[in-house]
Amino acid sequence: MPPAQRSLFANALIVVAMRWTDRLIGLVSTLILARILTPEDFGIIAMASVLVGLVDVLLDLGVNMALIQNANADDEDYHTAWTIRLIQSAAVGAIIFALAPLAADYYRDPRVADVTRLMALGMLVGGFENIGVVCFQKSMAFGQDFRFFFIRRLAGFVVTIALAVTLESYWAMPLGALAGRFTGVVLSYTMHPFRPRFSLSRVRHLWSFSQWALIRSIGVYFDTQFDRLLVGRISGASTMGAYTLATEIAQMPSTELLQPLGRVLFPAFVATKHDPARLREAYLVALAVQALLAIPAGVGLACVADRAVMIMLGAQWESAIPFVQTLALVFALAALSHAAGYLLITIGKIRTLSLFVWVQNIVFLSIAGLMFSSLSALDIAHLRLGVAAFGLLLFLGVILLEVRELRATDLLRAIWRPATAAGLMALTDMLVSFPDSLPLLLAFLLEVALGALSYSLALLGLWALSGRPQGAEAYILAKLKLSRFLPAAQRSDVQ
Repeated sequence: MPPAQRSLFANALIVVAMRWTDRLIGLVSTLILARILTPEDFGIIAMASVLVGLVDVLLDLGVNMALIQNANADDEDYHTAWTIRLIQSAAVGAIIFALAPLAADYYRDPRVADVTRLMALGMLVGGFENIGVVCFQKSMAFGQDFRFFFIRRLAGFVVTIALAVTLESYWAMPLGALAGRFTGVVLSYTMHPFRPRFSLSRVRHLWSFSQWALIRSIGVYFDTQFDRLLVGRISGASTMGAYTLATEIAQMPSTELLQPLGRVLFPAFVATKHDPARLREAYLVALAVQALLAIPAGVGLACVADRAVMIMLGAQWESAIPFVQTLALVFALAALSHAAGYLLITIGKIRTLSLFVWVQNIVFLSIAGLMFSSLSALDIAHLRLGVAAFGLLLFLGVILLEVRELRATDLLRAIWRPATAAGLMALTDMLVSFPDSLPLLLAFLLEVALGALSYSLALLGLWALSGRPQGAEAYILAKLKLSRFLPAAQRSDVQ
């Protein structure tokens, strides 16, 4: 295996560990809060978060990504990026504070206003974070990256849980988040020696990249949040809370497993962007591994959603089950386009990526607008699934047009075996049932074990029937030190 791929795999393990440590803290926090607070409490925070996220993304110039993409960035670039981000944070905070009453009117819940104002303060505080920590990702120093995010996350977790136990109120969540931001600012200057100063000398240079990053970010925001805007408007705080928490759970096994790869893939793609053959190979490995993991993760969660929700959250969250079943498939489909997005950014096609995201949004908004008067929250989730499937097919077509070295058969070879094996796993789950007399946790663990076993056997069987070709299966077996199962011709490639 080429050295670049060995480095990619090792760094990916670190970043996945970092992300999952972060998500584990988040999951434990959610499980504790779900037992202390109510769906309505979660709904209030979710309503405020939608406005905060919208204003934030409208002013996000993507300076971090611009610094990573620019291999020759110097101190002046970093000073300018920090200044832009600080101005952005101040503007975001002021706008959110001013719009807080309108948010409360939109959702018809006055509690949203004060929560929104507190979140505005958090946005301002976050703007002071040392821009130097971007170097951790750019230089692939993911161990330092891990420590930074872990400590920041842990501080927010401790404060949130302590306040939840003490106050038994939704205020624990925004106050805990504010504590995490304060910790991040202090930690960023402790961990990195760079000391930013106010400068706008490189604004024009950063803007040439950031303008399309901004358009893309706005599009991505609407792609992931517009459904919540609709749900909050038509269903109230309780359903909004169930939908939001269902979203958090649904994205964990697929998006939260694979999204961390972006922190590795982007700098790795940038390092090979002048060698089309290596760049193509790196992308296909990433896509194959994503398909191997994301498809069964999403399908598997959809199969066990009923037991998973009851175990994790309790009976009061039963209304979240159908949302988890649908949204798990949404995030599995979205994960398959993740590496392709970074590929387009690497080769300078961020404009194409931005336009694609907006096409997908227009499709969703058009259908939702036509059906709005009759839509339920679950209908919105189903609509999102349909648009995600359409968007994935369209996006893969865009990749083939923009990256001439790729062929449709390359993409099909990376996806078809995991997709078929996941379908067989779902069929097995439908045909095998466990007695109702079994304890809920035991039945859940047995169902998960059956799914993992059926998927693994089906995948390896399809791989063997296909002649054990080079691909994700061979890549994973090699990394698990199981090269003896590979054809002899492939063994020398993975030493």
